[in-house]
Amino acid sequence: MFALNGLLFGMWAGRVPGFVEALALEPADLTLVFLSMAAGAIVSFPLAGWASDSFGAAHTVRIVAVCYALTAPLLATAGSLGALAALALLFGAGHGAMDVAMNAWGAEVERAARRPIMAAFHAMWSLGAGVGAGSGFLAVKAGLAPLEHFALGALLAAALALWLARLPWQSQITARGAGFALPPRALLLVGVLAMGSSIGEGAMADWSAVFLIEVASASQASAALGFGVFSAAMVVARLGADGLVRRIGPVATARLGGALAALGLVVALIGGTLATGLAGFALVGFGYAALIPLAFSRAANQQGVAPGRAIAGVATLGYGGMLLGPVVVGGVAHLTSLPMAFALLALLAALIIGAAGALRPAAG
Repeated sequence: MFALNGLLFGMWAGRVPGFVEALALEPADLTLVFLSMAAGAIVSFPLAGWASDSFGAAHTVRIVAVCYALTAPLLATAGSLGALAALALLFGAGHGAMDVAMNAWGAEVERAARRPIMAAFHAMWSLGAGVGAGSGFLAVKAGLAPLEHFALGALLAAALALWLARLPWQSQITARGAGFALPPRALLLVGVLAMGSSIGEGAMADWSAVFLIEVASASQASAALGFGVFSAAMVVARLGADGLVRRIGPVATARLGGALAALGLVVALIGGTLATGLAGFALVGFGYAALIPLAFSRAANQQGVAPGRAIAGVATLGYGGMLLGPVVVGGVAHLTSLPMAFALLALLAALIIGAAGALRPAAG
């Protein structure tokens, strides 16, 4: 299910340039589409948390997965900016709802296994997103229109994922009410940690290439490697993060992650070359990799709070950070410089070291 969620998102991300060309979208238009998608996700979080707590996370995931897969081909039917923004809202709602429910289910599996495995689930999301984006390249080469690509990809991927996820699973039922999803007081610092990490992730997605061009004098082709290196490092680190958590615990793992992310940003800033930039971004990917999985795992195990509601609250701040990251970097770069903006990201990464104590397992 994590791989399916990532694959559907990756299919969309890989075809964004085609939508820009077909609808003659300006940067401001594309920003509106992205904001619509994020707004749909944030609105869906409390509803998905309520459904997971009321009907079971596993049952909710299976239903939402079908709905989310059906929204992907709808994106390709948009003939105007308004239509695309409206359909992006729907697509984002499916993505966000599935995100909350699958993390709640993943936390149940983690508790049953009695060992950390959440980071491996998130690694599958990253792999799925990479496959989805790669399918866009193949679809363009094969001459498939976005509608054909999305319909075929969503049908095959959803059918396979649902078949694999058919195993019986008894989810926890708490039947808590829905409401706007912010973390309860006990998880507020966990939400802040997730937000700090996602600010960096969002900034890397939108600004890593620009940084390499402006600071390292890289070509556009070489600059595109920046986010690729960062993403690859995230996948590798997530595959090994659970073992690290078992050995040194979640708090030490998060502190190590914050330190690596801060170090990577400093290396990229001080080096000023393509090689040091890519090396730095790899360290940043290693650093951020385990933080969001650790935050979701900790939220789902908070005593006295329904898991779905807890994850929805942390996810709200996490998605807020993903939205804020590019905006913060752009604003600081406009007022000062891009290196100064990345220095601020390094400071935020260092602050994660102090916030990591919030990941200590709840008593009881």
